[in-house]
Amino acid sequence: MRTVGTPLELQRRRCLAVQRIAEGYSTEEVADFLGVAPRSVRRWLTAFRRRGTASLVARPRPTPGPPPKLTSTQEKIALRWLSESPTEYGFPTDLWSAPRLSQLIEEEFDVHFHPHYVSTWLRRRGYTPQKPRRVPREKDDEAIAR
Repeated sequence: MRTVGTPLELQRRRCLAVQRIAEGYSTEEVADFLGVAPRSVRRWLTAFRRRGTASLVARPRPTPGPPPKLTSTQEKIALRWLSESPTEYGFPTDLWSAPRLSQLIEEEFDVHFHPHYVSTWLRRRGYTPQKPRRVPREKDDEAIAR
C-alpha cells in the first residue's frame, strides 16, 4: 500500500532512500528511518538503477469515487441558505429539513439529491439536526411578564 503524502513528498522520500543507500546505509536502516518496508527501498533502488531518477517520480492518484455533483461555489450557496429563513424560498414554515434543502438544490442547480443523503451531506459539513424549541400556542407574554 502506498504511503500517505503528496506526490512530491513521496518522490523526495524515494530520492532520499537512494541517496542514503549510496552513502553506505543498509536497506533495513533506510527503511526504518523512512518508516517503510525494506522491500520498498529495494524496489526503489532497483528502479533507480534501471531507469534513473525518472523512476522515482510519484504520480498523483485519482480521487476515488465519482466527481462531486455540486461545485464548491454551489455548495457554499446551498450552505448559506441554511442561515436564512426557508419562508424566503417559498416554504410554509421556518424549519429547514433535508427534503426541503434537497428540493431547493434541485430547483436551483438542477442536481438531484435524495433527502436521506442530504442529511449525511450536511453532517459531513458540520451541520447537525436541530429540534425547534416548543412554544405553547396559548403563551401570553404579558401574563408571564407580570
